[in-house]
Amino acid sequence: LGLDKPLHEQFLTFLGNAAQGDLGTSFVFNQPSISLILNRLPATLELAIVAVLMALVVGIPLGMLAGLKPGSLLDESVMTGSILGFSLPNFWQGIMLIMIFSVWLGWLPSTGRGQVGEIFGIQTSFATWDGIRHLLLPALNLSLFKLALVIRLTRTGVRETMPLDFVKFARAKGISERRIVMVHVFKNILIPLVTVVGLEIGSLIAFGVVTETIFAWPGIGKLLIDSIMRLDRPVVVAYLLVIVALFIFINLVVDILYSILDPRIRLGGGAR
Repeated sequence: LGLDKPLHEQFLTFLGNAAQGDLGTSFVFNQPSISLILNRLPATLELAIVAVLMALVVGIPLGMLAGLKPGSLLDESVMTGSILGFSLPNFWQGIMLIMIFSVWLGWLPSTGRGQVGEIFGIQTSFATWDGIRHLLLPALNLSLFKLALVIRLTRTGVRETMPLDFVKFARAKGISERRIVMVHVFKNILIPLVTVVGLEIGSLIAFGVVTETIFAWPGIGKLLIDSIMRLDRPVVVAYLLVIVALFIFINLVVDILYSILDPRIRLGGGAR
């Protein structure tokens, strides 16, 4: 393990191996750490993708309705619900979801990934109904905080955009209110949404540890907790480096989406 060498030599050796894709061998599993991470990563990505989709599909319409009718009963109800989403502890939400939907109602399984199948040669829960049923509860638990965030961002964006001159001009041209909201207003609130949601995808992947532990979901978060408990240092280091790389990649994608959504944002476009 090179533990007999000075610390600076250990570090340089690690950097040299990491540059070749060798992040060390797990003390517990006796396998390359990076292969353990990559084997568990698809399960975590499934969870993050479904959680983000839940937050967007529910959060954007609710946020737009609340923003279009400020001060109404609908607005107050939606904002109160979003406060709960921010305030309730993630682990408590998970326990309550298991108690309601698994123990009391018996609708959904509470632990594990369930049966997986192949789509384009990739093992995924999306390929089987049992896998989808196992995915719903942990994804819902992971999405509640993001749902509250999307609702508030969308509502704020709508309220800030509606009084602007281009909206008044569109009304003066006789454009229908529905088209104004769905095209002109919606396009303007997408940039802050893309920014925050893009970064939140990274946080879901990196910090879904509590949800994966509660629901015994075999992702990289569960692997991290198990490795910390067993003092499996190479796996913990590999996890951190993979997460850093994912955050860098996600930031790059967000920057590219900026330029697509808003033509005024261009690389190399200096101030005039």
